[in-house]
Amino acid sequence: MKGIILAGGSGSRLWNVTRAVSKQLLPIYNKPMLFYPLSTLMLADIRDILLITTPEDQPNFKRLMEDGKKFGLNLTYAVQPKPEGLAQAFLIAEECGFLHEGEPCALILGDNIFHSAGFTELLETAAGWASYNGPFGPAELPRMATIFGIGVKDPQRYGIAEVDDDGTVIGIEEKPKEPKSNICVTGLYFYPGDVLEKAKQVTPSARGELEITTLNQLYLKEDRLRLTQLPRGAVWLDTGTFDSLYEASSFVETIEKRSGVMVCCPEEIAFRKGWIDRETFWRLAVELEKNEYGTYLKWVYYH
Repeated sequence: MKGIILAGGSGSRLWNVTRAVSKQLLPIYNKPMLFYPLSTLMLADIRDILLITTPEDQPNFKRLMEDGKKFGLNLTYAVQPKPEGLAQAFLIAEECGFLHEGEPCALILGDNIFHSAGFTELLETAAGWASYNGPFGPAELPRMATIFGIGVKDPQRYGIAEVDDDGTVIGIEEKPKEPKSNICVTGLYFYPGDVLEKAKQVTPSARGELEITTLNQLYLKEDRLRLTQLPRGAVWLDTGTFDSLYEASSFVETIEKRSGVMVCCPEEIAFRKGWIDRETFWRLAVELEKNEYGTYLKWVYYH
């Protein structure tokens, strides 16, 4: 399975800061924002990743990530000249040769942070339904798209999933004035191999964008859309404002200092999955030994 991180956009809600640097390169406590969505894809066992950026920001992303091999990844870059909707990411992925018909693919927004017990298992299940991997029955079962939902107190601000008494999604609305539920659709999506075919059917909305909600509705019409509700106590952060940046950093700091374990550390994930060897991991730790991040990597190496 392949994955896309959409890290374009102007970050206008964070001007003047984001006039000079991409929002996704700003720090969330002790690591770049990008490391959080990157870690989410890695936890889903996704190693072939496309990073979509603005043309002007791409050199900075390449300086940080290089070719991805230090994280055990196959990293590809593409540009989004201007933001024209989330579903555009799949068209860009095809244009640059990253994604082909028949290949399942996950999409995550570059400013989304997730933290939840059992999250890895939820990701693996979503990947399985999209690609037939795992104990999901015979290949005759329909391949399913998966969206991730979480309860919010201000549903008018988000895309909202309407569900029946069994928790099955029966409708999706974008920023409804009168929401039919408080279940927000987060910026994480898993799609089966016909996602390119579906993405090409999406037409621009009234605001001129290829809406991800429209793509999801196409799967819903075919009864091929799963909703995974994040469990009580799960945290989803959309770090698009100054307040949310501060709140996310404070949250990560609290978790890490209380538990002694880093949140969304791609070096550690790659090492524990066996994607990089001990020598490579040690070299990464030494490069960062002048701060607590490097100290933590050395602790992981010996434990």
